[in-house]
Amino acid sequence: MERLENFKVQVGIIIFAQIIALVALYLVGFHQSAIMLTIFLALNIALITWIMYRFQNDKQKRDIDISRILGTDAKDALLFGEVGIITYDEQYTATWINDFLEMRNIGVLGKKVTSWIPEISELFQGEVDTIVAKNEEFIYEITRKENAQVLYIRDITEYQTLSLNYQKEHVVTGLLHLDNYLEIQQYEDEAKMALINTNLRQPLVNWATKYGMFIRRLRSDRFLVVLNEDIFSQIVKDRFSILSEIRNAAEEIDVSITLSMSFARGTNDYHLMDTMVNDLLELAQSRGGDQVAVKRYGENVKYFGGNSEAKEKRSKVRVRVMAQAIKEAISEADRIFVIGHKEMDFDCMAAALCVSRICASYQKESYVVSESGGVEAQLKEALNVYREKLKDRHRFISDSEASKLIKKNDLIIMVDHHEPTITGAPETVAKGNKIIVIDHHRRGESFIDQPLLVYIESGASSSCELISELLPYQANKVDLSEEEATLMYLGILVDTNRFKMRTGSRTFEAAAYLRKIGIDAMAAENMLKETYDEFEAKTNILKYSEKYKGNIVISAVDNRHVLTRTLMAQSADSLLNIKGMEASFVIARTAEDMVNISARSKGVINVQVIMEKMKGGGHFSAAALQREGAHVDEIHEELKRVIDQYFDEEGKNNEDNSDK
Repeated sequence: MERLENFKVQVGIIIFAQIIALVALYLVGFHQSAIMLTIFLALNIALITWIMYRFQNDKQKRDIDISRILGTDAKDALLFGEVGIITYDEQYTATWINDFLEMRNIGVLGKKVTSWIPEISELFQGEVDTIVAKNEEFIYEITRKENAQVLYIRDITEYQTLSLNYQKEHVVTGLLHLDNYLEIQQYEDEAKMALINTNLRQPLVNWATKYGMFIRRLRSDRFLVVLNEDIFSQIVKDRFSILSEIRNAAEEIDVSITLSMSFARGTNDYHLMDTMVNDLLELAQSRGGDQVAVKRYGENVKYFGGNSEAKEKRSKVRVRVMAQAIKEAISEADRIFVIGHKEMDFDCMAAALCVSRICASYQKESYVVSESGGVEAQLKEALNVYREKLKDRHRFISDSEASKLIKKNDLIIMVDHHEPTITGAPETVAKGNKIIVIDHHRRGESFIDQPLLVYIESGASSSCELISELLPYQANKVDLSEEEATLMYLGILVDTNRFKMRTGSRTFEAAAYLRKIGIDAMAAENMLKETYDEFEAKTNILKYSEKYKGNIVISAVDNRHVLTRTLMAQSADSLLNIKGMEASFVIARTAEDMVNISARSKGVINVQVIMEKMKGGGHFSAAALQREGAHVDEIHEELKRVIDQYFDEEGKNNEDNSDK
């Protein structure tokens, strides 16, 4: 015991000092004093011996008392069950341990119990009643008995080892998909396809084999892999380096192919796992591909990668198939309700108007649900200019009106959005049985339940681009007026920042098709012009801007100002024109208790990933966030932390890639 040992040391020092004093007295001739000291020394030794005897006897008596209380059988049971007991005093010093702990040579008796396992201090602080801690090669579960100075120790080494092995052996299923492979296969010769297979497909097999996965080819562009949690943790630690390996290999042979992967885990229901892994792959592809979607059953989806801008991957064949499917759904429906997102912009409204005209070409009754979700200021002015002409060709109603009208065989077409949380007609969507989604945003985890048809192409510049491509494949001629075509052109113009961002060859083809129908380009430019007040407001936003990380500019507008989302987006675009800036963020209030972020990028920094970490979303180069009940300063600090985290992860990815 620690106190007994200390006591022995102190006694030894005192006796040694007395002996030295006794010898000194004899040497200087004080024999009488020496005799007195000798007698005193003998009495001290006798007293100390008696105290030590009582101390040891008290310990033995305590052991006997505890044995009597527990009984011999109970002691044997504790020993057999590998259960230990420690009693301690007010100073948390161990006063007794049972045979099990003595057999383990745990020398804690007479010492602070925390000297054995420091984590035991958590029990005394009242934070927890039970802890699990490791000592040497053993793992113990230690429990403090309430209102008593007793600790119960249970050896759970075997249980923990089995549990850990069980967790490591849980089955994980995955799908590996080469995006755009089938489309390229249609046009490339055998020599090029052999090169693609050698440089892109074979590395997938090698990667899976390297980690010990089971891999089987399902079709020319897709593989199934089966692995366990232990292997999965390794590839997560490697940060799915195969993504960049495939991307770089594709660039070297000049083909537009990327890799999308999905992994489902956390359940022994293989049917459910099959559904999960397929849904996750669709999710990864609809977000632009070149990324991994991972989901543990019962948890949220996690994304890895997505560090390249989505490329044009849709073929004319896919457009024709989608056009035919949409035409059939419209023909079979009684009525069609076209719905946009909250605060409709040019792209959303123009897409809705075009869908309304497609429905009219099949003599179907259609409604544009736009009277309750709100519209942006510039769009409102444009609609005022075209109000009379549009009213003659479309039925505009509110969400409450639509929810009362909609029946079982009616069709809902959602344009420019796919999340129920941002829809401009939540009541109508809740009552809809058949829903079609047409969108160009990267798909988020929140999605409409069981849609009839989904047409999401994140490689498209805008919803107007997607829908304008459907027009030539309609069985009946779609009558678009000059005003409607102009609004669609405006939708493309705004979403591409006047063809500066997110444009592909199909974007210009769509614009050319609309120009062929007839657009008023001068009217479009006039609608996008700023008023002096808007110019002044934008200038005011710019004065709050600051550089961050060298190539990012953030403008956190004073919380007293309330701005429109359009103005914030325009300001973010303007900030991106500053030389050397790769990304811009504008933070401001858009309502009394609402704070928004408008984020823009030139294509190097993925603002979508940054916004998603803050529960927002969007595109690689254009994203946004809307947070209720927040303050500008709070969002500003959170944004900086997320940007730091983003660059830390990017730095690790670069280090990992450079090591290979």
